[in-house]
Amino acid sequence: MKPSQFFRKILSGYLWGNLLAMAVFAAVVCLAAKYGIDLYTHHGEKVYVPNVVNKSYADAVHILEGMGLEVEVNDTGYVKTLPPDCVLGQSLKPGSVVKTGHMVSLIINAAKTPTLAIPDVIDNSSYREARAKLTAMGFRVGEPQAVPGERDWVYGIKVRGKNVTYGQHVSVEDVLILQVGDGLIDASDSIFMADPVYEEDEDLFEEVTEEPEEELVEPEQAQPQTAQPAPPTPPAESVEPEATAEPEQ
Repeated sequence: MKPSQFFRKILSGYLWGNLLAMAVFAAVVCLAAKYGIDLYTHHGEKVYVPNVVNKSYADAVHILEGMGLEVEVNDTGYVKTLPPDCVLGQSLKPGSVVKTGHMVSLIINAAKTPTLAIPDVIDNSSYREARAKLTAMGFRVGEPQAVPGERDWVYGIKVRGKNVTYGQHVSVEDVLILQVGDGLIDASDSIFMADPVYEEDEDLFEEVTEEPEEELVEPEQAQPQTAQPAPPTPPAESVEPEATAEPEQ
């Protein structure tokens, strides 16, 4: 290539047009990245988190979203003195500074009393162990009821006068009465449990009885009897005629 041709290509408008287009494109990408990231991350935008505890859920959502924050329900609780859907707590402390678009989690008061399942403590633990476990779970435990059995052994749980079983759901507001052995029966004593007797409905069930089969009794075979000789007849006694008295003259 001659030098004249080389300088002609360098100084051509086509080459400088491409270079200028590439420079403009690079500048646009840099500006978009800078301002786009700031817009996405809300750079420089700060808000103070308000206190929405004890407010209704609708009012809390209106206040938080109005300040550019997002709201979600994280959990529910129960306070008897507060109305349903009341805010019991929030994830961010009131007055803390966050960026707009931050998520605020709320704890809402439930409309009904929550229930818990009875753990496996019936006939499986002592009174102290059962009481500690039930109290830790959130149950209310009352005074125990003494029943015949091994001392301090839990034989049952009553709620409102009725026995409950393992796995049954009970309200946390109910009081649990533990049936505890009074020590009158030792663990080594034998206890025989009678089977329950159920009354049958005569209309639904009919007792079917089978008549006993008659046993056939085979007659005994008559054995031949041998003729026994007749006993000898005693000899006839001779009877002498009595003398008749002659009449006196």
